Amino acid sequence: MPIPYNKASMQCQEVVEAEGHLIDSHVMENIFDKVVEHGARFEVEQFRIGRTNSEPSYLRLKVEAPDEVVLEHLLEELLGLGCAPTEGGDAMLRAVERDRCAPEEFYSTTNHRTYVRHGQRWVEVENQRMDAMIVLDEGRAVCRRLRDLRRGDRIVVGLRGIRVIPESKERDRLAFAFMANGISSERQVETAVRQTAALVRHAVEQGQKVVVVAGPVVVHTGGATPLASLIRDGWVHALLAGNALGVHDVEAALFGTSLGVRLSDGRQEEHGHRNHMRAINVIYHAGSLRAAVESGCLRSGILYQCISARVPFVLAGSLRDDGPLPDTITDMNCAQDAYAAELKGAGLVLCLGSMLHSIATGNMLPSWVKIVCVDINPAVATKVSDRGTGQAVGVVTDVGLFLDLLSKALLAKALA
Repeated sequence: MPIPYNKASMQCQEVVEAEGHLIDSHVMENIFDKVVEHGARFEVEQFRIGRTNSEPSYLRLKVEAPDEVVLEHLLEELLGLGCAPTEGGDAMLRAVERDRCAPEEFYSTTNHRTYVRHGQRWVEVENQRMDAMIVLDEGRAVCRRLRDLRRGDRIVVGLRGIRVIPESKERDRLAFAFMANGISSERQVETAVRQTAALVRHAVEQGQKVVVVAGPVVVHTGGATPLASLIRDGWVHALLAGNALGVHDVEAALFGTSLGVRLSDGRQEEHGHRNHMRAINVIYHAGSLRAAVESGCLRSGILYQCISARVPFVLAGSLRDDGPLPDTITDMNCAQDAYAAELKGAGLVLCLGSMLHSIATGNMLPSWVKIVCVDINPAVATKVSDRGTGQAVGVVTDVGLFLDLLSKALLAKALA
């Protein structure tokens, strides 16, 4: 509930500025709302509207707050919306005194493009991701996770000398307009598939990676075959998943079942409940997934195509895993590192039926990487977006159906 405004009580003030597509992306109204929510006051000192699709708008705003505490909280909120104080000089730096221990006033990053002022010049932050610290080293600014901080690292503290550039709505890319339309179970699946196919082609044409994050539901819903086709035909450049996807993919390839249910007719296979364990056992006998492919033991499926097409994949383990497969990374820190390595250079990420891995992946990505989240449950796409991955768009539909239509759309275009 907003604090009642009292002009006489406004003791502290700051002038901030923002630049970008402030109107189209609703940034300006969000800025005004934040000031009011904090019981503060604003005065627009200057505003210029961009006259073309590429020309940004400019806002200069004086904000007044009742005390320094409220002002600091407000400035922190406004920083994430792209407002930076006009005065303040270089960013403040503090040295890390112990490994994995940041100074109390550390700046925690967003997933938006960020610059820090150092040596009287603006330096773009590398490896942008949310919930990291900014380390300055020999003129470079780099995002680094808390667990990776080392004694002697100089990190940015406070809010001065930092500029955040939120992603703005693309006014001249109407073909991809559905990326700005949020999450809806009423979106026509064929339209979403057609526009997703356009995004895939655009990423490939730009030399960017298309990364797929997949849950075991891909196999359960019959999506393994079309996903394998996408991998074989060069539309997928990395696969991120959990042990379950790998196990059920192998089970389907070896025994034609998923969780003991026959994929051909949906009936329960006799003693089929043990098929996933039989699948894991076969891979252990082979030594690894790659060895199973090379020996001819594993001849189809998603991971078979990844290995055959030399598309990298990462299987991250969890507490509930059976086996797990010998290729599954059971150290969570190592699994996170492996995910992050494969996400470098990504232009588009397709999240298919996995809440856990979709949220985890979204947390690692900068805001300018597009995400299409496909799930039969609208809450999954909502959670991915609410956890800070605001660029995610949700397609509420059966994952197997979506993959089948996407594979056909890309094949049809390639043949045209």
